[in-house]
Amino acid sequence: MSAPIKDFAALKSLQSKLKTQEEERKAKEAERLRREKQHRLDADLFRQSIGNVTPVSSSQRAPAPASRPLPIARHRLADEQAALQESLSDEFNVDTLLDTDQELSFSRPGIGPEIVRKLRRGHWVVQGQLDLHGMRREEAREALVEFLRNAVKRGQRCVRIIHGKGLGSINKEPVLKGKVRNWLVQKEEVIAFCQARANDGGAGALIVLLKA
Repeated sequence: MSAPIKDFAALKSLQSKLKTQEEERKAKEAERLRREKQHRLDADLFRQSIGNVTPVSSSQRAPAPASRPLPIARHRLADEQAALQESLSDEFNVDTLLDTDQELSFSRPGIGPEIVRKLRRGHWVVQGQLDLHGMRREEAREALVEFLRNAVKRGQRCVRIIHGKGLGSINKEPVLKGKVRNWLVQKEEVIAFCQARANDGGAGALIVLLKA
């Protein structure tokens, strides 16, 4: 009798497992149907809320916004950089415009020699200074233009430009010294300049007078 009883118990256990699996399957199927029904209800509610929708034809669509122009500041910067290359030429020959007395000096037409004499004597207080030591030519040119522009904005009349004596240059030639003079002559805001006094830099610097 023991074997049939054991087989019967195993059968009952199998039936119980099958019943449990069937119940789980039905529960999952019921959940799936519930979600599908809820999805359809949500879709119906959405369509009711927005009403009938007419597609917009291509002729009625708003045109795409045009690409925004560069900010004014960026335009100005680009213009200034272009103007910089055009206005300050390295080929400009300043030698014919310089007065060769004790030291080389320059003054605009209509500016009397007394202005240069006052500049040499330190009549105007130096209000700003730019040191170009160690800069490459392009770096020095850009720095000079920026410095002069800011000096004029601040209302500075007299400034000092230190170009160095060229002692660290190849063949000891003061390359920037000649370039700076060429560039200054080409800037309209510069009305005169001369070599600095010994205590202001001597042959390694220029004292520059700007327009009022």
